[in-house]
Amino acid sequence: MATRHGGAFVLVALCVFVLALRVAGARERRLMPAMFVLGDSTVDVGNNNLLPGCSAECRANYPRYGVDFPTHKPTGRFSNGYNLADQIAQLLGFTESPPAYASLPPERILAQMKTGINFASGGSGLQDLTGKVKCVRVYSMTDQLEKFTSAVHMMGNCSYDLISRSLVFISVGSNDLFEYVDGNATLSPNRNDTAFLQGLVDIYKSYLQELYAAGARKFSIASPSLVGCCPTQRFVGATKKDLDGYGCFGTANNLSRQLYPMVLSMLQGLSADLAGMNYSICDSAAMAESVFQHAVSPTLNLTVLDTGCCGGAGRSGEGKCNMLASVCPNRDNYLFWDGFHPTQAASAEAAVALVADPGLYVHPINITRLAAL
Repeated sequence: MATRHGGAFVLVALCVFVLALRVAGARERRLMPAMFVLGDSTVDVGNNNLLPGCSAECRANYPRYGVDFPTHKPTGRFSNGYNLADQIAQLLGFTESPPAYASLPPERILAQMKTGINFASGGSGLQDLTGKVKCVRVYSMTDQLEKFTSAVHMMGNCSYDLISRSLVFISVGSNDLFEYVDGNATLSPNRNDTAFLQGLVDIYKSYLQELYAAGARKFSIASPSLVGCCPTQRFVGATKKDLDGYGCFGTANNLSRQLYPMVLSMLQGLSADLAGMNYSICDSAAMAESVFQHAVSPTLNLTVLDTGCCGGAGRSGEGKCNMLASVCPNRDNYLFWDGFHPTQAASAEAAVALVADPGLYVHPINITRLAAL
């Protein structure tokens, strides 16, 4: 097996393989009948745009968002173009992510379940209260699960075969970590990071059990990346004099590293208890670490790792991405689009790993192998 030190080079090789997958996928049938997406702004494709009461700060319905999307218009994706949900969907043979739940009139939900729905909401987290202060209103994970299970029940007895063969993709947890380190919890002398993280894992487990009860059997999970390396968090870390070797907010990154093995252990136990449950989990923190370690590698296009392309957020300040913000011309070279979210190019790298990684960052199998089960 390749070492993590050589991870950047493995990803380049994977790109070639995934390009072949894309060609094959365009000519042949989809690898899975449907894809269902739950989580936060890393995979939201417009739910927050249409959610009454959601604050402007938690929507992406204005320029410069969407500048590299095919329409060159904002779509609700917190990206310059496609996001992670889109790019995984494309590698599975779909055109893009399934549509946002909020964009569907009630009479279309049942038909759309045949190919998938995206329930993700920017600002949401594992905890129900996550995002409520900043965003006022989001689809919490509880809300997202309720909408998913309600739609499954609408399908009646024919739901199991479809849902059990489809992918449930989840990207959530970063906002819980952001709020924990940005709040007063980390200032307390009695703070217990392990207890906090275990609480998140217990909540995660309950959600997976609900999804399993609704018929889901194939789960792909992206764990939080090194959240302390987001441009805005670099600024926070500098302000708090808490920077690690990458110039990132050290406390936040340590939480990301601790959370992954806890979620992995939970999945191992849960899959042993639930017949037919299969999963694929990406160690996003380790994958990000490889990118930072190989920042000068000529095989990687991502060369600007500490600054947001739109608005210039970074250690020098929390620049905002809005219609007045400056935008870098070389967007494919930037890891971050704004102060929190990856560029389309960075999301594409992550999608490659999730779909085709041979075991470097994705365990115990990748999405391609998950689809074949």
